[in-house]
Amino acid sequence: MDNLEHLISMNMLLATLRMAVPLILASIGSVICERSGIINLGIEGMMLSGALGAVIGTSVFHSPWIGTLSAILMGGAFGLIHAVLCIRYHTNQAVSGVGINIFSSGLTIVLCKAIWDKEGLSGEVAQIPAVTIPFLHKLPVIGPLFDNQSPYLYITILIVAISWYMMYRTKTGLRLRTIGDHPQAAAAAGIDVTRYRYTAVIICGMLCGLSGSFLSIVQSNLFVKEMVAGRGYIALAATIFGGWNPLGSFLASLLFAFSQAVRITLDFNIPEQFLQMLPYLLTMFVLIIAGGKAKGPQASGDIKD
Repeated sequence: MDNLEHLISMNMLLATLRMAVPLILASIGSVICERSGIINLGIEGMMLSGALGAVIGTSVFHSPWIGTLSAILMGGAFGLIHAVLCIRYHTNQAVSGVGINIFSSGLTIVLCKAIWDKEGLSGEVAQIPAVTIPFLHKLPVIGPLFDNQSPYLYITILIVAISWYMMYRTKTGLRLRTIGDHPQAAAAAGIDVTRYRYTAVIICGMLCGLSGSFLSIVQSNLFVKEMVAGRGYIALAATIFGGWNPLGSFLASLLFAFSQAVRITLDFNIPEQFLQMLPYLLTMFVLIIAGGKAKGPQASGDIKD
């Protein structure tokens, strides 16, 4: 009974939102990227590079907000690498993404060793402080949503709204969706397919870098080797389950985050290892059920202009 009460409590909602932030940011980036026709399996590596970039920026400039900017730039750089490999050199997109994951995993360890002389561990840095929104935090029922929360939460919700509006209410979004489905027709209509694809992949990298920074300077205060822990792949699952729609990916990310929050918030009389498996089992289940029925951009993986 206690677990049931906790399951529908405000604490569970807040825990779910906190867990969802990195998933939402990465999945929105994935949606934008794949809507341009470029498959990105390198989300995990881009998030990992962003996590380290945030710590390096914070350490050097003594400001976690500059650390956030560093994470965005680091993720954007990896996005550019993926874009050049896939668009300029027509590299297999899946191989490029997996290569970015492997490269990022090794690079972050090397940089930790070079900068802090530690194996896969950085020094401690300042965190992004939580904020309380005046007046709103006193509202009944929903007040806790505005009390002592990370600014990343509000930034993430804003990004979801902007990305959905851009995708379905602007000419830019219409062109992006057209490129993802019919790139030759888009090119014939005078749309610069290459420029749109470069922009989409770089934005994806930037959002993944922002996502990674949440793990290292909001949820924690240091970088740890492989701290992304599969969240990039969960974000990919959210992209598919959400129908390549920013709002759908947002809701799918909440579902996966809820499974993580259950493990942390509730007390079950079963081994901890089984609870840790829950988010990944749910990811596999969703991909098995929805993967075969999901229809992504028709030209996904097509690099012809």
